[in-house]
Order: sequence, then structure tokens, then C-alpha cells
Amino acid sequence: MATTLTAPARTSRRTAVEPSRKRRKPLSPARIIATVIVAVLAVTWLVPFAWATITAFKSETEAAAAPITLVPKSGFTFDAFAKVLQQGNIPQWTWNSLFTSAAVTAVTLVISALAAYALSRIDFKGRKVLMTVIVASLIVPPPVLIIPLFYQMVSFHMIDTYWGIILPQVIAPAMVFVLKKFFDQIPRELEDAALVDGAGRIRIFLQVVLPLSRPILAAVAIFVFIGAWNNFLWPFIVTNDSAMLTLPVGLQTIKSAYGIQYAQNMASALLAALPLILVFLFFQRQIIKGISTTGLAGT
Repeated sequence: MATTLTAPARTSRRTAVEPSRKRRKPLSPARIIATVIVAVLAVTWLVPFAWATITAFKSETEAAAAPITLVPKSGFTFDAFAKVLQQGNIPQWTWNSLFTSAAVTAVTLVISALAAYALSRIDFKGRKVLMTVIVASLIVPPPVLIIPLFYQMVSFHMIDTYWGIILPQVIAPAMVFVLKKFFDQIPRELEDAALVDGAGRIRIFLQVVLPLSRPILAAVAIFVFIGAWNNFLWPFIVTNDSAMLTLPVGLQTIKSAYGIQYAQNMASALLAALPLILVFLFFQRQIIKGISTTGLAGT
């Protein structure tokens, strides 16, 4: 008895379905206009920066010559940077700026986060009044507080000290407001569950609220650091000793002492901006996320 073997029928259908490619949406007129506006703003920012960079690598003769040329006839040089580094105590000034900016950032984060959590979660007497005062303080120009703050530093013997530079900058009502609005978005059920498990307010704040707030905390830290680094007026007023100057103030003393030197001015500006450029390059995701986060509903 003969048996016939039949091969399994071949099917042309594929067992795995390939994911369909998403079609690109056509550009709407609104998106085109927005792209053009952003491009114009980017060029508007890049042109002065490019001009400053080119000028910094010119000699003083080429930088002051007319008409202005993009490529100097004598070629690019590092003379302006060398002179700035020789005339000023750049390493010490850079350390002062890094130390004070980092300290201002750390203390501001602690104070602002604690105050924002209390305003968001704890119902105490005068909470609405305190929140109103914090919001109202946003419209007070910082230069108005310079004189009383200076007299306080004199009475505390903090002139020409790190504390004199740091302490007046750690109160940031805007950061308290932003953090408070972010804490309002965190579900209260998470804290209620922690309360049922026996956790206290401090433990809830440290182990529940802060881990969920890492994006906004990173954004606030970056914004505060940039503001402290760029702050010129207060360190200029509270420091007299050349060894205590921050980088923006120290570079300004070089300009004042040696007159207008265009190449050196641009070189010193690039040196002062270089740390902030590095911060943006390494933390641009956090900066963008922070800008979008601070725009949550109710902020």
C-alpha cells in the first residue's frame, strides 16, 4: 500500500506584519510662519555672537580698523585671550563664580522647595497672605533692595566674604511660585498612602515628592545657576578685594583699567560666557523640559 506525502501548502502571506510608516503631515501656514520667526530670531542672536567671536581672535589693530573685515589680513591670533589672562586673576575669579553660583543654587533649591511644599500641602494660618506677598514681591525691582542689603552685610561684617555674595541671592520668590504650582499637580493620593504607612511630612517630602519633582528641580537649579553666574551688580557692590571678585566683575575691572580694547573686550566676554554655553550644551534637555514644565496649567 503506497502512501503519498504532500508538502505543506505555501502561503504568500507574511507572518510578521511590518509597521506602517507614518506619513509626514504637510506643513501648515502657521507652522511655516513660526519656523521663519524662530529662524530670524536665531540669526539675530547668532550674528552678534559670531561677530564677537571673530573680533576676539583679531589683533587690536585689526579689531579697531575700518571698514570691518571678517577675516583679518594678518590672520587670527590668541593675543587678546593671552593678555586678558595675564592682566587678571582669571583662575581665582572663575573659582569664586563657580563656588558662589553653586552655593546659591543649592541653598535656593532647599529654601524654595521647602517653602513651596508648605504652601502647597500644609494648611496653616496666613498661607494665602504669605502667597500673596510672594507673588507681589515678583514685581519689586532687585536694585531697590541693594541699599538695605548692603547695610545688612556691613552690620554682619560680611563685606568681601563668600557669605556676603551668596546670602542675598538665595531668596527667589519666582522659584517658590513655580515649585508650588508644580507640587499642586502631584496627586495627593500618593501622600495619603504614605501617611497610612506611617510616614511623616519630612519623609514624604524627601521620598515621595522630591523624586517626582526631579525635572522641575533640575530646571530651577539651572535657571538659578545661570542667574547667579551672570549677576554683576551685587558682587560688584559687596566686594572690594580683588581676590574675592567674581568673573564678570573681575573682567570689568580689566576693561576699566586698560581702556577700550575691542579684541580684549570680546575675549573677556567669551571667557565669561563659556561656562554658561557648556551648561546649555550638557543640560539643554533639562532646560527645554523646565521651560515646558513651568508652563503647566495654573502657573
